[in-house]
Amino acid sequence: MKSPKVVTSAAAGAVVLSLGLSACGGGDDSSGGTSSAKFDAGSTAVVNASDKKGGVLKVAQPDDFESLDPANIYYAYGLNFTRLYSRQLMTYASKPGAEGSKMVPDLAEAPGTPGDGGKTWTYKIRRGVKYEDGTEIKAKDIKYAVARTFDRGVLRNGPSYFTQLLDADGYKGPFKDKDLDKFKGVEVKDDYTLVFKLKAPFAEFDQVVGFSGQTVPVPQDKDTGTRYGMHPVSSGPYKWEGDYQPKKGGTLVRNTNWDAQTDPNRKQLPDKIEVQAGLKAEEIDNRLMAGTVHVDLPGSGVQAAARQQILTNPKLKANADNPLAGFHWYIPINTKNIPNVECRKAIVYAADRAAMFRAYGGDAGGQVSTSIQPPAVDGREKGQDFYTKADVNFTGDVNAAKDALNKCGKPSGFETVMVFRSDRPKEKATAEALEQSLARVGIKLQLKGYPSGTYTNEQLGSPAFVKREKVGLGTYGWAPDWNTGYGYLQPISDKDAIVETGNANAEELDDSVVNSKWDEVVKVQDPAQRAKIYNEIDARIREQAAILPNVYAKSLLFRPTSLTNVYFHAGYGMYDYANMGVTG
Repeated sequence: MKSPKVVTSAAAGAVVLSLGLSACGGGDDSSGGTSSAKFDAGSTAVVNASDKKGGVLKVAQPDDFESLDPANIYYAYGLNFTRLYSRQLMTYASKPGAEGSKMVPDLAEAPGTPGDGGKTWTYKIRRGVKYEDGTEIKAKDIKYAVARTFDRGVLRNGPSYFTQLLDADGYKGPFKDKDLDKFKGVEVKDDYTLVFKLKAPFAEFDQVVGFSGQTVPVPQDKDTGTRYGMHPVSSGPYKWEGDYQPKKGGTLVRNTNWDAQTDPNRKQLPDKIEVQAGLKAEEIDNRLMAGTVHVDLPGSGVQAAARQQILTNPKLKANADNPLAGFHWYIPINTKNIPNVECRKAIVYAADRAAMFRAYGGDAGGQVSTSIQPPAVDGREKGQDFYTKADVNFTGDVNAAKDALNKCGKPSGFETVMVFRSDRPKEKATAEALEQSLARVGIKLQLKGYPSGTYTNEQLGSPAFVKREKVGLGTYGWAPDWNTGYGYLQPISDKDAIVETGNANAEELDDSVVNSKWDEVVKVQDPAQRAKIYNEIDARIREQAAILPNVYAKSLLFRPTSLTNVYFHAGYGMYDYANMGVTG
């Protein structure tokens, strides 16, 4: 799952859509507060629990969503947010703590039933669930939603699990051919039953249909293709009031055809939810602390100035949480543009990871990482940090780096391009820290920044761009699509996961050992044995120096006292947006 984006915009001051300078309960520390509020309480429990309805929930973000089409999203915060207006077969449980990383039925009546040795999965959907216009959701709408994901030209951003797993090779999607009978990967048995047909058994298929919005039903006659994200049809508790305005925002209002009796995973507390796009990240921090914004949508935590204020002011600190978020901020090293493994090892050896750790906020920003998988992934092992044996302070091993450069035939070093999200202060500082440390051994980085809104699709996530611009490194972050090694590692390391746009395997790793292990692990039924293979893949990636581990993220999140039902959601690595309320 792509890490949340944090963006700044010079034009932010001109954007005022639906977000005034005051909010219900905003700015008054006594309004909606609780005497039990304390630092990090929301990391494991619900803070300010309430079923009070009414008010306006005000949320803001620096740049914008990659899309609001649920099937065309891979950023964690976007997937979290879409649950306000969409439902899928399975979803993450709406609970604090470790329970939030478990998949539970949503539109489905129960988890899938495997058949044919795990090559088919059958789901029964709930009866009586309606779209915003009152029409009932049927199984054919979910088949159509899955079929859409086969066209990367229209849905560029989302994951590619269905195209890899379903027995539908050669299918090009309904935008090229509207005859759904030609899509053999999903069979509709009746209005409420559908069967997924896989190429090979896959024990974690419940997680596939629960992750992202790719099983969110779409009525075929309402699909507008690339424009669908402007006004997706609601199946959840809220619906869009008019079209969403990119770079500006929009408003969600109550969906009167949503029935709480069919939806155990969501509340419908605020009267409306107002979204603003285009504020500078630092301005959002200020408004959070003033109470005039309730939620910073990207969910990756406040910036340096706000972090200092919160951690040194007991009153502010009592309304903040600092969970280990589940994201790993790391540096992919492109294996096509830097093909020699010893040259890649030189980068890893020379990196001053202590300086990169400080760029993310030090102890409040995370933990220095060793494995690729973060600690919360089931069965993950800490792993051996292959490149820091003589570097206990993580400041880099210059001598080892020079030896590696000699082995790769570049004793004087080499030049390469490093890209980063220019409007993200932590990533810019990380790139600059790496530039300085690699220069010690003659490796020269040409730093190039790009906007977060296009970074993972048109720059780092585009193999054609990476090849054309000779990109060797980038800043990146990843959280598990679901809480296993497959859900974390497969999209970022399997050759079959490399796609033309929205590519998460930014290192373009095509390693025969890794690829064969991915082919092997899908046939394994025992979770412990699968975890063993996942850890072997993790180690192989590090041995090949395809990824420079950096920081297991901790987010310093702030919750205004007017916000109710606040808790850290382990499935998304941020607060749960589907169940919040406000006191005013």
